[in-house]
Amino acid sequence: MKKYNCEPTLTDTQVLEFCKNGFLMLEEVIPEDINRRTFDFMAANPLIMPSEILREDWFVQNVILNPKVTGAVRSLLGQNFSLPNLMANHRVTGALPAQVWHRDGGSIHEPNLRYLQVFYYPQECTVDMGPTELLPGSHFLFSLPPYMGHYDKVRGSFLAAAPSGSVFITVYSIWHRRSKGRVNGTRNLLKYVYWRTTPPQRDWVVEPDFDFATADYGLQGTTFRPQFWDMYHASEMFYWLCGRSSEFQLEGGQAWPLTIANHPFLDQPYGVPTTN
Repeated sequence: MKKYNCEPTLTDTQVLEFCKNGFLMLEEVIPEDINRRTFDFMAANPLIMPSEILREDWFVQNVILNPKVTGAVRSLLGQNFSLPNLMANHRVTGALPAQVWHRDGGSIHEPNLRYLQVFYYPQECTVDMGPTELLPGSHFLFSLPPYMGHYDKVRGSFLAAAPSGSVFITVYSIWHRRSKGRVNGTRNLLKYVYWRTTPPQRDWVVEPDFDFATADYGLQGTTFRPQFWDMYHASEMFYWLCGRSSEFQLEGGQAWPLTIANHPFLDQPYGVPTTN
C-alpha cells in the first residue's frame, strides 16, 4: 500500500467529537470539475467495485489526497497512513425503499482506531435522494445483524444529505443505511478506507487549554446504551488515540468521565486518570 503524510488539521475538541459521534462531515471539499469528472467516470463504469479509478491521477490528487480530507485522516490515523487500495460505489438510480440498518462486514467493536471508512458524494444528495443515514455513537453499539434489520426509523439518527463534493469520515463499525429515496435520479456514493501504520499519539492540533479532567465526553441525545456508557466509550477511544491507554481507568458510579460539563455543580471529578 502507498503511504502518505501531511500536517494534521483537527484539534483536541474535534478529535473528541469524532470519538463521541463516530463520524465527521466535510461539506463541498472536492472541486466541482472533479465531481463532474467522477460522476461521468461512474456512469461509464457502473460497477460495484470500480477500483480502476484509483489509477487515475486526477482522482487521486483531488479526492484521495484532498488536503481537507487527508488533514482530518492524518489527525486520526497518525503519520504515514496508508492510502485506499479498493473502491466501492453504491450507485442508485430511481426511488428505492430504505435499506436495513447494518454494520459493514468485519466490524470490530474496540476503542482502537486502526482504519477509517470514507464516503464521497460526487453529486448533490438531497434528503429525497436517499442519503446515507448514520446513527451517532453506534460504533460502540453491538447488535447481531438479524436484530438490526428489525429497526426502521431510529430516533436521533443523522441524514447525511449534502452538496456535491462532500465527504464524510466514519469509524468502520458505525450503524448506517441508505435512507428512503423519493425522487428519480442517480446517486453515487464512493466508499474507501485509509489505514493506520504507526502507534497512536496526541500529535494533532493540541489546544493549550484542553483539560482531560473537565472535557465533555457525553454524546447529546439518545445513545441506546446503559447510562454513562457513551462517556466511557468516547473517553477510552480518546485516550487510546492520545497513546495513553495504559493510563486509562474507570471507577464507575459518579466518578470521571462524569465532569463539570455534565454536572455543573461538580467541583472536581473523582477518579481522573493521569492528565495533560
